[in-house]
Amino acid sequence: MAWGCRELRSSDTDPMTDPQPRKPEWTPDDPGEAFAARVRPGVAGGHDGLAAEEPRAAAEPPATGPARRVLTHDEYVTGVLAGDRAVLARAITLIESNAPAHFEQAQELLRRLLPHSGRAIRVGITGVPGAGKSTLIEALGLHLIDQGHKIAVLAVDPTSSLSHGSILGDKTRMEQLSRQPDVFIRPSPASGMLGGVARKTRETMLVCEAAGFDIVLVETVGAGQNEITVRSMVDFFLLVLIPGAGDELQGIKKGVVELADAIAINKADGENRVRAEAARAEYNRALHYLTPPTEGWHARAYTCSALTGEGIANLWNVVTRFRERAAETGALEARRRAQAREWLHALIDQQLHDFFYDRPAVRQALPEIEAAVSEGTLPATAAARRLLALLEST
Repeated sequence: MAWGCRELRSSDTDPMTDPQPRKPEWTPDDPGEAFAARVRPGVAGGHDGLAAEEPRAAAEPPATGPARRVLTHDEYVTGVLAGDRAVLARAITLIESNAPAHFEQAQELLRRLLPHSGRAIRVGITGVPGAGKSTLIEALGLHLIDQGHKIAVLAVDPTSSLSHGSILGDKTRMEQLSRQPDVFIRPSPASGMLGGVARKTRETMLVCEAAGFDIVLVETVGAGQNEITVRSMVDFFLLVLIPGAGDELQGIKKGVVELADAIAINKADGENRVRAEAARAEYNRALHYLTPPTEGWHARAYTCSALTGEGIANLWNVVTRFRERAAETGALEARRRAQAREWLHALIDQQLHDFFYDRPAVRQALPEIEAAVSEGTLPATAAARRLLALLEST
């Protein structure tokens, strides 16, 4: 029996052919359709690096449920503003879609929701793999729920460079937090984006804000010094590290450390407590020599334990003090304006990239030019110029 699966008894209905919604073993009172799922028959191999298999013959055609009705613009907007989780999830799926047919509808939805966004506290959380980012987010989220906040967690999972698939398992690591009715957790694949932030994370953030979530936490993959893309979309940038892993020396390097508004030394419990305090002191000495990323705010390192909850409340107090200070000095408004401009240029770059590779002349000439570059008969710079010259003839 596979891990996490319930053994199917003869008295059970086959979940692969049952069109009725199924709820998890835990649900809040009156869960509704937001806590239900329908299981569809999957493919038999030939994907994610698995060998293709012959499909199993079914005794009878599988039953299928009714086709999901396409929502109108008004239904999307009304549902999102009302905080309907099912509509919110569908709106995010629409925005994340790369299908050309969905692009215009998604942009119209964003245009109508934009006036209702921008009031949430946006916090980016990054750090080395294994630093306990998901556990820290769960501890922080439970603390914020007790204070009456509504939280959206946008968790970006690594994408395989071989199969191009993602596990999307962050939600399972936040089991307690995912059960809270005032929390919405959305895992998304990184899709090879630098810094581990999905391409549509900015749009997703706006939709969550329009749905009434007053705190948005963006958890990134965690890729070391290149983990900087999230800085361009959040108000507060938190770097999570662990003691005793040789990371103290990174404090004197330019990179992700100099962009952090605060550093959290996680797992400061038990025998790690002394090492955590030593790491905190080391990072504070390093931060003293770095230019602050936010005018009027000096980044500091703090210790905490996501396991015991110690230091979590103080960590959020740091975020609130930062937001108050940044709002008073105008740094918050200036940062969001700069981020909007960066977003514009990022979209231009992406659309120029798509426009170039969609040209028939480029698609026709690309294989031959790639082969010449691979064989060493044509310099890469000359090859790029030759391909770009094709745009003038189209």
